[in-house]
Amino acid sequence: MGTLQGIQVLAVDDEADNLELVTFILEEAGATVTSVSSAKEVLEVLNQKVPDILLADIGMPEMDGYMLLQKIRALPPQQGGEIKAIALTAYAGEINQRQALQAGFQLYLSKPVDPDELLVAIAQVLQSD
Repeated sequence: MGTLQGIQVLAVDDEADNLELVTFILEEAGATVTSVSSAKEVLEVLNQKVPDILLADIGMPEMDGYMLLQKIRALPPQQGGEIKAIALTAYAGEINQRQALQAGFQLYLSKPVDPDELLVAIAQVLQSD
């Protein structure tokens, strides 16, 4: 597989099973994954390093994926303000897709994620500069 060799991914999901699955898929493809279970932790990670891409669950307690991305987009570039981001959500539907793109996500995938679809999506987003 190894399509994501050398790619740093930050993944956030409050459901451990989803996070484990996504992490497994990405690591199998060669990516280095930092996985966290809350929006607050994402912001803490960005304080230390800026990965290549963020995979964010939308439906999280305390701060959802939309609020998280708004906070990130307000950061300077060197703190991750321009990080590429893909929304992952169980709430599939037109409105959500539009909402995700307006919030500043590059792409939107519904859960449960299809491994191939996820890898293709990440490759696409990373290529679109």
